[in-house]
Amino acid sequence: MSTGTLNQYIQLVERVFRTAQGNILARLLSLRDEHVGNRNLRSSDIASLVEGNCIAPLDEIVTYHLLCIKALYDRDYISAFEHQSVCVAAVNKLLQVQKEENWTLPLMYTVCLDLRLIAQKVEACHSQSEGKILEKAADSLLASFRVCAADNRSSDNDTKRLGMLNLVNQLLKVYFRINKLHLCKPLVRAIDSSPFKAQFPLAQQITFKYFVGRKATFDSDYKAADEHLSYAFKHCHRKSSKNKRLILTYLVPVKMLLGFMPSQLLLEKYDLMQFWDLVSAVKDGNLRGIDQVMDEHESFFIKAGIYLIVEKLKIIAYRNLFRKVYLLENTHQIEIASFQAALQIMGQEDVDSDETQCIVANLIYDGKIKGYISYQHKKVVVSKQNAFPPLSSL
Repeated sequence: MSTGTLNQYIQLVERVFRTAQGNILARLLSLRDEHVGNRNLRSSDIASLVEGNCIAPLDEIVTYHLLCIKALYDRDYISAFEHQSVCVAAVNKLLQVQKEENWTLPLMYTVCLDLRLIAQKVEACHSQSEGKILEKAADSLLASFRVCAADNRSSDNDTKRLGMLNLVNQLLKVYFRINKLHLCKPLVRAIDSSPFKAQFPLAQQITFKYFVGRKATFDSDYKAADEHLSYAFKHCHRKSSKNKRLILTYLVPVKMLLGFMPSQLLLEKYDLMQFWDLVSAVKDGNLRGIDQVMDEHESFFIKAGIYLIVEKLKIIAYRNLFRKVYLLENTHQIEIASFQAALQIMGQEDVDSDETQCIVANLIYDGKIKGYISYQHKKVVVSKQNAFPPLSSL
């Protein structure tokens, strides 16, 4: 769509606004649309040219959109962020003025997304900002969210509450970036209790489930993490291999902690072979092997934020190693020294008897071993029935 001169662009935006074409209006005010490259829109006197040629409150939105375009062209990202923040606030005012209608929601989604992307650009160019710009962006997004959440009187078809999930997803992306996961909780609660939960677009629901699943992973709530991440993976479009790989990066270690090991075929399909040697090591109770995998793929695990979760797989490896000892000894009363020797063979040479007892005690507490420790006889007495229950049954 050609926008021509500045006046032609303003007239086009105004015409689209008057005819309530939300998606086209959003495109005309998007920083990712082709009109951004039009040099005619980078005038040195934007405010006075827009004023009087555009109806209120659209004039303020257009003015700050054009000022933002100019700042981006000049690579002045901080000014661009400030202009876009005002643009978002102006869109919020527009939404509040519009009663019983929500056709401008696509515009709100667009200006909010652009604000987040500019904030990320500022953070990348000014490392000393330490997340402060993204925090400011989150405040603006939260203001938009409140406008949507407060729209209780409109009909179900016209309510702005249908825009809540899009904004929550934007906020979750910001909070994960700046490591403020505690701020996610009220947002998740707001969506879970929303009467429009099933009406949100599937793509937005998938994004939401992905972030809620990641949050549950960091909270060590692996059953919930499995539920949310599995939903996201199952409903993700089959051609979206990049997104499926991203979901699996968190779902695979969660599944492993719950006792479900991924196939080599799956890991090959989604280019996640970093996990394959880990699967073998965990199955074999090979603690030295786990350490080697973690050293080799350390940057991958750290970048994905799953290093500590992967490290917890050692608990499963301990359980599998001790089960081998139990099968070899073929008795229900096993010397602590036997478990200690197995740990030392697997690379933990400096482990002592007390530390070995501590590991066994944790496994018993978690239900991964059925039995008790006889400290007097320095033995582990395991159940005669199902001493090592399948992890998937826990």
